Amino acid sequence: MKNIEKRSFNNRNTSKSPIIRFNTLFITVYSLGLFLTGCGGNTVTNQGASGNTVKIISSFPLTGSAVGQTQTIVNSIKQALDETNSTLCDGKLKIDYESLDGATAATGKWDAAREAENANRAVSDPNVVAYIGTFNSGAAKISIPVLNQANLVMVSPANTAVGLTKAGGEPGEPEKYYPNGKRNYARVVPADDLQGSAAANWAKSLGVKKVYILDDQEVYGKGLADVFEATGKKIGLEILGHEGIDARATDYRALMNKIKAVNPDMIYFGGITQNNAGQLIKDMRNVGMTADKVKFMSPDGTYEQALIDAAGKDAEGVLATFGGIPPKQLTGAGKAWYDSYKKKYNAEPEAYAAYGYEAAKVVINGIGKVCKNDRAAIRDAVLGTRDYKGILGTWSFDANGDTTLTTMSGNTVKSSKWEFVTLLDAKAK
Repeated sequence: MKNIEKRSFNNRNTSKSPIIRFNTLFITVYSLGLFLTGCGGNTVTNQGASGNTVKIISSFPLTGSAVGQTQTIVNSIKQALDETNSTLCDGKLKIDYESLDGATAATGKWDAAREAENANRAVSDPNVVAYIGTFNSGAAKISIPVLNQANLVMVSPANTAVGLTKAGGEPGEPEKYYPNGKRNYARVVPADDLQGSAAANWAKSLGVKKVYILDDQEVYGKGLADVFEATGKKIGLEILGHEGIDARATDYRALMNKIKAVNPDMIYFGGITQNNAGQLIKDMRNVGMTADKVKFMSPDGTYEQALIDAAGKDAEGVLATFGGIPPKQLTGAGKAWYDSYKKKYNAEPEAYAAYGYEAAKVVINGIGKVCKNDRAAIRDAVLGTRDYKGILGTWSFDANGDTTLTTMSGNTVKSSKWEFVTLLDAKAK
């Protein structure tokens, strides 16, 4: 399988689709997942597992332009394991790590069938006790139910869709993702109901009055755009329009000319870089909506170097929210981690690297509390994380599996680099 990496840490030296089509695909892949899980005979227990070795699997899109972001998450997971594995359970328990690619070359981004394959691979391996991922919220909807049937805990450093953990998304959410009736999923980043609200409040603080909203029709992007719209209306922004884009279009000049005609102060795009965000920006500028006249804001699905590479010079001045704090802005333990990462990998960590590290650490901490291969016990230990002192501060998982952290940031492109602008408050009036 392409881009699969295996590491054993024995010591310290060691689819852009319409919504209806997506829902149909989800049902098909979800059913396949349950079938494969059942056939594996490993839906609940870990029979045949090795007594002194457990495994963590991660699943992120490592093919396509997201790899610049996701590889730093994988690096951080390795970093966390390198730092703690030799002392885990007094050296009596070892952790193996396997990094799986959740994308395909054909799509250039996450793929539902590949994500189902990865989740079932984790379930069928009796040594696997935790799953770190996913990057995209749509992928999480595929893997959570499969892992849930096997009592496998899943911790995401990046998923933000509201419905994964609480009501406010699609009908039946979040219960439909937990077929065994017990939660197995948590995330270390704030959900979209906070980020979308923070983005709208930030736009207003920048003097924006009229906004045209676009989204990429995926779970993550549309969810954020909907929250932005709802919050925007509450705080007095004029919403000029809201529509989904065809992410496979070769250009958006007709769309941008239509938007230009209604004279917006800003375009808000709910979506990811891989769904043609760079082309949107280029065509926006090409029709005369220059950076000094019309702002472009998007969420953290575009807060990566890949967006700057895709938009080129037209990326200058683009704004992006991030459901957390950029690595350079971390203090205390976070600053120590940042310095350690740069020294270890001789590279700058991208936005979600710190969250990958934190996800790995809480998983390792949960394994360390149980000190044996017991999926259900490790799940409960991880989800029971309270007052954890990590590199992001002191935080807990709430009853839904959401982090109690709410600090977010606003960022902009300046001289072809992302720069921190300000901390954001989702509850600003």
